[in-house]
Amino acid sequence: MTALDARPDTAMTLRFPAGFRWGTATAAYQIEGAAAEDGRTPSIWDTFSRAPGKVRNGDTGDIAADHYHRMREDVALMRRLGVTDYRFSVSWPRVQPTGRGPAVQKGVDFYRRLVDELRDAGIRPVATLYHWDLPQELEDAGGWPQRETAQRFGEYAGIMAEALGDRVATWTTLNEPWCAAFLGYGNGVHAPGRTSPLASLRAAHHFNLAHGWAAQVLRAALPPSAEVSLTLNLHAVRAHSDSPADLDAARRIDAVGNRIFLDPVFHGRLPEDLLRDTATVTDWSFVLDGDLAVASTPIDSLGINYYSPTVVAAGASESPSPWAGAEQHVRFLPAPGPRTAMDWPVDADGLHELLVRLRDDLPGVPLVITENGAAYDDYADPSGEVKDPERVAYLHAHLSAVHRAIEDGADVRGYFLWSLLDNFEWAYGYSKRFGIVHVDFATQRRTFKDSARWYAEVIARGGLT
Repeated sequence: MTALDARPDTAMTLRFPAGFRWGTATAAYQIEGAAAEDGRTPSIWDTFSRAPGKVRNGDTGDIAADHYHRMREDVALMRRLGVTDYRFSVSWPRVQPTGRGPAVQKGVDFYRRLVDELRDAGIRPVATLYHWDLPQELEDAGGWPQRETAQRFGEYAGIMAEALGDRVATWTTLNEPWCAAFLGYGNGVHAPGRTSPLASLRAAHHFNLAHGWAAQVLRAALPPSAEVSLTLNLHAVRAHSDSPADLDAARRIDAVGNRIFLDPVFHGRLPEDLLRDTATVTDWSFVLDGDLAVASTPIDSLGINYYSPTVVAAGASESPSPWAGAEQHVRFLPAPGPRTAMDWPVDADGLHELLVRLRDDLPGVPLVITENGAAYDDYADPSGEVKDPERVAYLHAHLSAVHRAIEDGADVRGYFLWSLLDNFEWAYGYSKRFGIVHVDFATQRRTFKDSARWYAEVIARGGLT
């Protein structure tokens, strides 16, 4: 049986809509390993993780969770969980090593096998084209601050549409372009590790352009029934007080954290206040005629990644700051309440706030929670069990917030738990565990945590008790 033999519970009180998509999610560099196999060349994360002091303990994604070799085992885990959907990302340097030219067939074939395995298991594949692993050769040519990278991304989208268009019905162009632009090029805590406000703003625009070009390519290549989407890590921004200065700080972060993507993609414009806020950094002359029309190519849904809210007040940020144009005007404050192992506040109300805002700001746009989860310091006890009650409580609270938002009129179509597996957690290396499946990285043994069993029961019931 699937769903860990869970049975429906008549005590269930929060039922989700029929057809609600229950999924889990991963990212290629975080789980695949096989970093130099079958033609794959380095991504910016391969390079960044080898730079001294950039990743905790000097960890790399060379092996990660070895998903490249254990893919069938991992799909079997998903089948046991009973998920309806699986959101994975494609490693760009695995299928197009230099970011130019024809595909490497061994790389493409891995994703064909993955998708076929998912379909055979009754699981709907959801493909993400970019989850931060830019081919290093494209970074060497200037990376995302250069317009050519967006053009190359459109070509790569065409390669994948041709390879998997008959197998994958839902395509996400980009995952969290804010992190890739502002943590990668603004304060340098993510790959490629640059610290330039101008480069981060240029990268953000070229991500919007890349998304639009890829969406057009996908529309042209895929059947009409295929869904095209974009995933953003939108910030649930709260002002510390009602003072004009604190409210202005929240406005600034909303501009450079949220509307820098929402306005081009859904309205074909850049926010006027963002242009004013960043006037000392750039005149935005890199935005060419027609770019915003491309960025606003229609999509079928918006993916939302949410972990915690953002509390701000008037002041100044530490340098280097990822918040271009806001560095001297905004300081960040800790939200109250319990915290995860990432030291992130646990606040499910922020997710509800965000979904209700999008209900009002983007009427008619279906929403999907494409990432939500928490890292805790869980471990396998002497009996082999992995008990993670804090994660269960976190997930219950956030799914309750999603349900409340649906009752309040938000058109939320699905929920993808982050993450299926413990993995390489970017600059934190292997020190943080987000998975509902524990991975012993020395042996690669997989063990269901209590949260996995709980999630399987939620899926089987179609709701929360």
